Amino acid sequence: MYQISYIMNYSHQSDIDLICSIKDGDKKAFETFFLRYYAILCAYSKQFVALEDGQDIVQDIMANIWINRKKILIMSSPRHYFFQSVKNKCLTFLSRNELKEKVKESVHEKMDYMYDTPDFYIVEELTSKIEEALARLPEKYRMAFELNRFKDMSYQEIADQLSISPKTIDYRIQQALKILRRDLKEYLPFLIGII
Repeated sequence: MYQISYIMNYSHQSDIDLICSIKDGDKKAFETFFLRYYAILCAYSKQFVALEDGQDIVQDIMANIWINRKKILIMSSPRHYFFQSVKNKCLTFLSRNELKEKVKESVHEKMDYMYDTPDFYIVEELTSKIEEALARLPEKYRMAFELNRFKDMSYQEIADQLSISPKTIDYRIQQALKILRRDLKEYLPFLIGII
């Protein structure tokens, strides 16, 4: 009886109160928070990714809440923060999959004469190296490059979206390419069509 009333007591707490209790290491508060948000965040993730991928993403976010509970710093409402986190993780997941597909196509084209299927160790390694190189780019260069290469947007479309000139977009992409070609020079034969 005590256990049920204890959980019910938490179910009436606000999100802010739950987060504060979680920061203090309260497992029951975390369980209540998990039950309150898990299903709805999984349903929300289906707008972006398959259900199984969405469940993995939400579970990762929930696990990180508990693991990093002492560092939680939420400036807006917790609800908005976690929905935004799910959206961002889903978009990152999609970008990584798009990158991996482009790498796989490029590696396959280069290795087709040697093998029937591409070497997936090379695909994984190359995808990882490209992600690391992209992460080191200045934010403005990276954004322009990714919109062009992975979302197939024209310079004009990117310029319209970011409210800047197509010449600025061209400059940012050229600078991104220069940096990426330098950082990934040993992989250049596999990257034709990507960089």
